[in-house]
Amino acid sequence: MHKTDHHKLQPLLVRAVAQALYAIFREDRHADKVIEYTLRHSPKAGSRDRAFIAETTYEAVRYYRLYAELLGKMPENEDDFWKIAGIHLLVSGNAGAALPEWREFRDLNAGDILARAGELSAGRPFRESIPDWLDDMGSLELGVLWDETLTWLNRPAQVVLRANRLKTDRAALQDALRAESVDTKSVGQGDALVLTRRQNVFQTRAFKAGLFEVQDYSSQLVAPFLAPEPGMRVVDACAGGGGKTLHLAALLQNRGSLIALDTFGWKLDELRQRARRAGATNIETRPIENRKVIKRLYGSADRLLLDVPCSGLGVLRRNPDSKWKLQPGAIRNLQAVQQEILQSYSPIVKAGGRLVYATCSILPSENEAQVRQFLDSEAGKSFRLVDEKRILPQDDGFDGFFMALLEKASES
Repeated sequence: MHKTDHHKLQPLLVRAVAQALYAIFREDRHADKVIEYTLRHSPKAGSRDRAFIAETTYEAVRYYRLYAELLGKMPENEDDFWKIAGIHLLVSGNAGAALPEWREFRDLNAGDILARAGELSAGRPFRESIPDWLDDMGSLELGVLWDETLTWLNRPAQVVLRANRLKTDRAALQDALRAESVDTKSVGQGDALVLTRRQNVFQTRAFKAGLFEVQDYSSQLVAPFLAPEPGMRVVDACAGGGGKTLHLAALLQNRGSLIALDTFGWKLDELRQRARRAGATNIETRPIENRKVIKRLYGSADRLLLDVPCSGLGVLRRNPDSKWKLQPGAIRNLQAVQQEILQSYSPIVKAGGRLVYATCSILPSENEAQVRQFLDSEAGKSFRLVDEKRILPQDDGFDGFFMALLEKASES
């Protein structure tokens, strides 16, 4: 398990963790938003204190099933979540040999907890701390790969930046960041830089000047896989906050047109702000208010990106709380949505054009199986599979992703 720096334990910090966990599990709020809120309301906390709060909370969320079992019940109130934090500090080795003698930790016997943790960790659902149904599903779909995949999904994610080619290149960005005491190392052939240690990069001059975006390395492989060329008409049909849209704009060198669609208008508002900072001038946003928005685009795009809604199981390292919020029924519903998007959006591609179907899931039922089903259908019969890429977190240590490149036949 991941260790935080050994930290002189302060009640105030552990209390912040207990309150954050209460908000995540009892008020059903998203972990990233809760941590952001907690840190915003701890202005006096130094960078090590902030790191302690964020990492301890995330690790407790990651291993929640194991810790709740060690507690002997599902936590219900803030006192219980103090104990969950204490159990994490013991099991991870971050409390040293024993917990401080605080009232909140009174009922925790370190020896018993560590012995029982050892016993429980012999079984994968407790060791990797996931719901039984998800363990069964992953095991069924990924077979022998599931064990290692899970271990990697429980490792904290690295922070990866994408140099914005509209304003800089990777080497120049690295120099600019070094001048602001942010050290990075380059990864792969493209524009990716990995932070050598966690820092808040959003306060840097380089970020405010639009020189980079924060985007995982696996996610950075999607836009180049679509291979848009300057001057083309490209449609990003599930644009969301626009990480991949901005990457496409950079690859188009601001030439041609890029239409960003999403069913949520507020996400497109956020995208427009990001585009301004990035200097991306060829993006047009259109909220999908009805079927007509899609139909008007039929037969018009050289390239189409379908970065579809998915279970997000490839990015559990970033959103560890989603494994407790997901339900098997939700995954089945998402699979229906994925196929529906393939069926109804694929006619946007013109003859000879290409589309990429992408997810941040590792399940073949959301990935390869969806592509096969589409190609076997009436809507897919004019397409052929050119290439596909499955990325598991253990491959290079980045997010789990899938992408398939399909080409539409030229009209004879």
